[in-house]
Amino acid sequence: MCGGVRFEVDRPLVSAGWCHCTRCQRRTGTPASAQARIVPGSLRLLRGEKIVREYRPDDGFGKAFCGECGSQLWSRSPDDPEVIAVRLGAFDEDPGIRPGYHQFVAYAAPWASIPDDGLPRFPERRPPG
Repeated sequence: MCGGVRFEVDRPLVSAGWCHCTRCQRRTGTPASAQARIVPGSLRLLRGEKIVREYRPDDGFGKAFCGECGSQLWSRSPDDPEVIAVRLGAFDEDPGIRPGYHQFVAYAAPWASIPDDGLPRFPERRPPG
């Protein structure tokens, strides 16, 4: 948001989806977070490395954000740091992919219904693949 962090993803995005977990709800203040998985090694930080902060919960992906304005950037697997999902709203331009599933729907916000968009729904994390 403030422009302090700049990055690029130099390969096509792998997959994208909506996450309805309570952590994403609290982090974004919305009922779901849209994010896209990247090809390992395709994220390159261009500017702002010193202001990127990461919240590392005990039981989930680390959440990277701008330490200046708080903009959400990406999440990283605690088991494999090459597994990264970039927030779709963090891209300056059309990321070229659309969400293809809903995950953690068992925790969906009771105050916002999940749209009837025909996308597959998973009660927990979407299975790999």
